[in-house]
Amino acid sequence: MPLTRISMRKGKSREYKRAIIASIYESMRLTFDVPEDDIFMVIDEHETDDFNYGKSYLGIERTDDLLIIQVTANNTRTLDKKKAFFAKTAELLVNGTGIRKEDIFINIVEVPKENWSFGNGLAQYA
Repeated sequence: MPLTRISMRKGKSREYKRAIIASIYESMRLTFDVPEDDIFMVIDEHETDDFNYGKSYLGIERTDDLLIIQVTANNTRTLDKKKAFFAKTAELLVNGTGIRKEDIFINIVEVPKENWSFGNGLAQYA
């Protein structure tokens, strides 16, 4: 049930974007206890002037290929699961798209289970 928003600069191919989604979803299935068909991901593409980032924050040299991945999920995962998700996502993205690990920025936003409605105006997890 994670909701994943992927932000990037405009100009990448449809295949590249599909590979990003596939890599993140596979990582979620392997490390984050996400069941089959639980995929809710959107890609937001930005013009150069609308996509700003610290090119060397924390000593990490980033390029304009940066992906900013924000995952909103239930607050039920351990620190070890989060670390495993970060590592596996980076590995799969590098292998699936050729992106550099330095250009993969991931943020997890945790929310209580009752904060979701998957349709029909119901709080399915409440």
